[in-house]
Amino acid sequence: MTTKRIENPMPEPSQLTELIDSMSASTNPQTATTLQILHNLQYQHLWTSLQIHATPADMASSAEDPRPTLISGIPPHRVYTHPDEQLYMLERGLRDDDLRPERLFVIPTAQGQRWSLRRMAAVFDAMSDIEVAADDESDTVALPEGAKAEKLEEYYRKRAEADITKEWGSKRALLGMVDKGMGGEGTVVYYIVQEGEVKPRQN
Repeated sequence: MTTKRIENPMPEPSQLTELIDSMSASTNPQTATTLQILHNLQYQHLWTSLQIHATPADMASSAEDPRPTLISGIPPHRVYTHPDEQLYMLERGLRDDDLRPERLFVIPTAQGQRWSLRRMAAVFDAMSDIEVAADDESDTVALPEGAKAEKLEEYYRKRAEADITKEWGSKRALLGMVDKGMGGEGTVVYYIVQEGEVKPRQN
């Protein structure tokens, strides 16, 4: 009796694998992580106007702790609203859908990657110096008229003041973490991180 050996064909590479290979990033773990999170934001969470930004070269602390990169983009919905800002909006009958789309930064990282407070602070400092290409999303937003337009104008004035006084919180970003450990299937989890201390809210 003869046995017939069955050859299992190699599976086709995923779109993510092709993206990482096409960018010559397969030998650079940090770049591969950044592209994986960019792909996740675009196709799983429907972000638009995505851009990758390099941080200053002196932010690389070691070969094991490489120079971080940043991603910025526009999520389809607001990710976070400070409670005091939310109260201000409710009192004026404004909703998240009334506001212009807002660009947000994402810090790509992998589970187990070491982060110090100094390194995280340097990333927040780098955000202020990053120039992003002009957003094309604002053209698609219908501008309200009448009383709502006045309320929005008042809101944006207050928002500009709050950015200076930190009344509605300081700079924030998302920490995008990929599970790449033993048995990790590449799930990406996002955490909101904020610069400095966050004042507890009293209910």
